[in-house]
Amino acid sequence: MRHRLPLSAAVTAACALLLTGCFAQNGATADLSGGRIKLAMLQPPRSGLTPFSDDAFKLSRWSTAETLVTLDADGNAQPGLATEWKRTSDTAWEFTIRQGVTFHDSSALTAGAVVNTLTRATAASPKPRILDGVKLTAETSGTSGDKVVVTTGDPDPLVPQRLSSPQLAILAESAYKPDGKVDPVGTGSGPFKLVAVNGTTTATLDRYDGYWGSKANAAGIDVSFVPDGTARAAAIRSGEAHIAEAVPVSQAALLDPETITEVPMPRTNTLYLNTKAGPFQDSGLRAAAREAVKPEEIVRSVYENRADVAAGLLGPALPWAAEGRTTQTRAWAADAKGTAITLATFSDRAELPEVASVLQQQLEDAGFTVTQVVREYAHIEEDALAGKFDAFILSRATVLDSGDPVAYLQSDFTCEGSFNIAQLCDADVDAAVRKASATEAGDQRRAAVLAAEAAVLKTDAAIPMLHERVIQGDATSVVDAAKDPRERTLITSATRLR
Repeated sequence: MRHRLPLSAAVTAACALLLTGCFAQNGATADLSGGRIKLAMLQPPRSGLTPFSDDAFKLSRWSTAETLVTLDADGNAQPGLATEWKRTSDTAWEFTIRQGVTFHDSSALTAGAVVNTLTRATAASPKPRILDGVKLTAETSGTSGDKVVVTTGDPDPLVPQRLSSPQLAILAESAYKPDGKVDPVGTGSGPFKLVAVNGTTTATLDRYDGYWGSKANAAGIDVSFVPDGTARAAAIRSGEAHIAEAVPVSQAALLDPETITEVPMPRTNTLYLNTKAGPFQDSGLRAAAREAVKPEEIVRSVYENRADVAAGLLGPALPWAAEGRTTQTRAWAADAKGTAITLATFSDRAELPEVASVLQQQLEDAGFTVTQVVREYAHIEEDALAGKFDAFILSRATVLDSGDPVAYLQSDFTCEGSFNIAQLCDADVDAAVRKASATEAGDQRRAAVLAAEAAVLKTDAAIPMLHERVIQGDATSVVDAAKDPRERTLITSATRLR
């Protein structure tokens, strides 16, 4: 049963968890006037804000780094720093680079700058997951030097969508250091210029008046990284922040309904099972874990029915998935009695430790002996990817990178996937993902995606439990903050304070 603190106590307790106090600057409460937007974010930077990591999505949500291509609500490719593109062969695409764009260091956007970024992305270690399984090269083209030809090793119908990934944001050449590090401070091209980053506590952005598009309405953005969900919600209640991302379900009912927005997301809460080492090498024990999981109980008790029970890896944010999904034969469950397992998750998303507790009980009821491990994500990701746990609960966006689920299936479930927590290497899964990747966009590709999903589910390497809805907190003074299911945009040129 969840116990909630009174508001004043909750704020005090939450603030005690923050290294720099509750949105305080120089020992005083932050001044929210003057057209600067105060933003409370869920996770601090994990990789120094390099765009080749998941930190890229922070740069995108702050509108400081931009990509060649953007996506509309349906996932269709739209112009960004590239104004147009065409396919010139099975493996080559030509992109025309937008003229009149300057980076925040005053250098000009050129085809050469684009080639520099894409080339460095392909050589990064680890490389952006949008490039998992993709051999990509880029070179300048055209008599005026305003075109870039992108070539892939195999035919790839989704090259434009891949180039929309925030992990392939184009930065000024000055961002890329000789030691391989990437510094986004003052090197983006968006309406807000990143001017300072204070480790894992704060970041500061100012309006960039040289922006090529519509100038930002807000004077700037003051970011605080607040892993504690109670503190983020308290900041909206108290007026310490204008926008708070990922408000925990447990806090939503305590906020003024006018200050919260609930958006169905392509994000699935999944139990990943280690297929390479430990008890879950046995398909029968994986099946036993699958039968033990009761997602309806988790949705009701932890998410207070602000989530959807999962029927597959892909949720209601992709309506075509439910329409085309078919039932399938699954492995028989083995007797789990006495099987000892480690169940891990991270604390940054407030619901996940609660999910772990409920799931532990469900698994123990089925005969498993469960030891829990819970840490902040920055301190557990490396061990999870190295297969140090038998089971791992992950809240995972399924169309984060390209607006298409294939990149997620590739990175999470194929032999060469860079985010393969389940350590899965299955020939049928690899073949199904390859087929989906090579299929042209449209109904045939969607059918191939569902076939790949079915191949993954058949292995019981991943047990989808529920599909989340993002709860975003916006003060009533905020106008036009983005509500993006893909978590790419948040504060845009249009966002302002009344």
